Amino acid sequence: MPVAAKSAEPQKSTARSAGNGKSEARLASVLSREQEIRAFREMLLIRRFEEKAGQLYGMGLIGGFCHLYIGQEAVVIGMKMAIEEGDQVITAYRDHGHMLSCGMDPKGVMAELTGRRSGYSKGKGGSMHMFSVEKNFFGGHGIVGAQVSLGTGIAFANRYRENGRVCLTYFGDGAANQGQVYESFNMAQLWKLPVVYVIENNRYAMGTSVQRSSAQTDFSKRGLSFDIPGEQVDGMDVRAVKEAGERAVAYARGGNGPYILEMQTYRYRGHSMSDPAKYRPKEELNKVRTEHDPIDMVRARLIETKRASEDELKKLESEIRNTINEAAEFASHDQEPDPSELWTDVVR
Repeated sequence: MPVAAKSAEPQKSTARSAGNGKSEARLASVLSREQEIRAFREMLLIRRFEEKAGQLYGMGLIGGFCHLYIGQEAVVIGMKMAIEEGDQVITAYRDHGHMLSCGMDPKGVMAELTGRRSGYSKGKGGSMHMFSVEKNFFGGHGIVGAQVSLGTGIAFANRYRENGRVCLTYFGDGAANQGQVYESFNMAQLWKLPVVYVIENNRYAMGTSVQRSSAQTDFSKRGLSFDIPGEQVDGMDVRAVKEAGERAVAYARGGNGPYILEMQTYRYRGHSMSDPAKYRPKEELNKVRTEHDPIDMVRARLIETKRASEDELKKLESEIRNTINEAAEFASHDQEPDPSELWTDVVR
């Protein structure tokens, strides 16, 4: 099943496009009006969902671990715009945004968080463990870096079946230091597997900054010894994500093997709900929120370019708020799993 590989040099996009005139001009036409409104809607859906999940956690309705995606929304929405129907997605435990970007029902995701029977894992998986074969979302995995080898395996299945599909395999800057990641890189390049490794560099591996935890802080270079091309991307700008994503996906789908995208992004909350995030200065967080918020930037562009009015966006925001409130209401009152569910879906 040989596929002729095409040569490609690693590229590097601007890490922070805001304020860069040339980069701004280049990205101006990446999204159509409909796509930009869709990006605003879907990023805001994730933001409001995560905010509500945080509220429910504080009320004791969500137990166990809960890792919120607030601030990183542009990564999953931009990459979703870059793939085709049938392509797969797999990620780690900070996964609610990935699920929603794949089209999974907010009610089903929220019900899983609250441990109810209508949840995607019947209330038995919680925040870190749910999936949807129908939506080509393969988890949600709690073991750091474990999804990278699984995503590589999905890509191997794609190549074996010659189905033309690409697997987006997400992991963080902390997981990038795991040994199985490099074993996966080696096999993916050796067999020219159709996989795009998306490293979501949110600057802190749990509570440790990348400068203290990683000898090589340019994660786009992590595949150089395997001859895997990579690039850094402004993960706070959905346009930059989509543009780089389309390039990487086309490369992988074309039989050239894996591609690495380092998304330079930022999480606004702590590592999990139990993390007060005292290891970073408030000024740093406020600067990102003020100058680089992925949703605010899209909103400002829509208004400035007259692609949407304030009233249109307020109506959209109201609709999303209602959707999330309905999901929370459903998840708070849905029935808990029957005790007999303890014995189902168990390999003995």
